[in-house]
Amino acid sequence: MINNTLSAYVPNKSSVPCLELQKTSEFSWWNKLLAQQTWLVFSAAVFLVSVPVFIEAPLVRSLPWLSLGLTAGWVWLSFSLMLHSVTYTWGNILYGFSWSWLAGGIYWGWLRWEPLWHLPVESIGLPFVLWFLLTKKGGKIGNWFYLGSLLGTVITDVYFYAVDLMPYWRQIMRVEPDSIAPILHQALLQVQTPWGEAWAVILGLVLLTVGIFPLRTGKLHWYAFSGAVVSTILVDSLFLLAAIAA
Repeated sequence: MINNTLSAYVPNKSSVPCLELQKTSEFSWWNKLLAQQTWLVFSAAVFLVSVPVFIEAPLVRSLPWLSLGLTAGWVWLSFSLMLHSVTYTWGNILYGFSWSWLAGGIYWGWLRWEPLWHLPVESIGLPFVLWFLLTKKGGKIGNWFYLGSLLGTVITDVYFYAVDLMPYWRQIMRVEPDSIAPILHQALLQVQTPWGEAWAVILGLVLLTVGIFPLRTGKLHWYAFSGAVVSTILVDSLFLLAAIAA
């Protein structure tokens, strides 16, 4: 009788493969779900870097205080989403986006005439983000998204300095829209020199390397970082096409 009782708790040999198959199936389902979520985070990062630029840019010129005030709305929405486990990830990445929106609202609203102020203003959230990461408070996804977005901005500004495009920046910000086309044409001539093209290739490769390498980790916050970095190439390309079309 004891043997019969023990046998009820000990799986026979034929049942072991079934258990292993069930575990394998469960891990496979989890891996697929995780992979889907990582690419959704990557896509969200690309969207939040590329699309809002073309919304905030015209808004901040005509209604700078409204653009700045929208930051409070983004922060409120991000914390509201983070209250629920289902939407926490999206609220967290929106929190990181709020820093970028705030910096863009301040700089393009009141300081856009001086490019030297661009990086200091864009870095407005850097001390807070670094503190959150060092103390392990707050979500990593939003913080790393902001760092990726900031890095993309740094690389773009390095290109402007290296190719000596800052004088054209100052001119464009001070003239009427009807007078921008000739300035853009002169700036394009500067970009199309061997020096300008060489820097574009070098910094483009840097962005691709820094943006693609973290994808090997499979971590959500690195996908947010990578999406923000890689989308810088997209935004810069769209602005270049707009300049050519002008």
